[in-house]
Amino acid sequence: MSPRTASDNLVHNYLFLRRAIGFLGIGLPFVLVFGKLVVDGGGLLNSISGYYYSGMRDVWVGVMCAIGVFLLSYRGYGRVDDIAGNIAAVAAVGVALFPTTPANGDRSDEIIGLLHLGFAAVFFLTLAFFCIVLFTKSDKEIPGARKPERNRLYVASGVIMLVCLALIVLCGLVFDDLTKDLYPALWLESVAILAFGVAWLTKGGTLLPDKTALPGTRVTA
Repeated sequence: MSPRTASDNLVHNYLFLRRAIGFLGIGLPFVLVFGKLVVDGGGLLNSISGYYYSGMRDVWVGVMCAIGVFLLSYRGYGRVDDIAGNIAAVAAVGVALFPTTPANGDRSDEIIGLLHLGFAAVFFLTLAFFCIVLFTKSDKEIPGARKPERNRLYVASGVIMLVCLALIVLCGLVFDDLTKDLYPALWLESVAILAFGVAWLTKGGTLLPDKTALPGTRVTA
């Protein structure tokens, strides 16, 4: 295999990982909500994590574990990227395997629920770090023409995730009685996950790509 072919394959692999993570993120809220309506019927649940206790449990666990595997396989520009990817991967799997506290749960359920919240916070904070700090870097001396546009999208996605995380905490601790019938955690988690998915699709060249000389490939940095 020639060096050029090996390099091209590496580019394709990285783009695939980024796009796979992005598509899984964007699709997850829709699949869970509409899938539950088809499988179980009934209305909405209080949070995305709550779908663990529905007929969509296997989908929820499977998608989060898949995201974790892809993040673990992801390699960025340096050691910081790799460490962040590993942390996010462990957090994604932790979110899946340690479910949120169910209604009328006992003490052990509450402890597991606290672990779930911890993993979820680490997951979103690490993904926001990816968007705001890591994705805005470039491995090229002269970044592509659309790099400034992508950077604005990355930063916006990261900020959206942080704002959603803060609002979830605020609604849960301060305004729970006023907002619980509006499903704030469900909507805010969904928006944060969509922002995460859009950022990774952009990093994978699906959105705002630069044209390259590599046939069939659109690379971003």
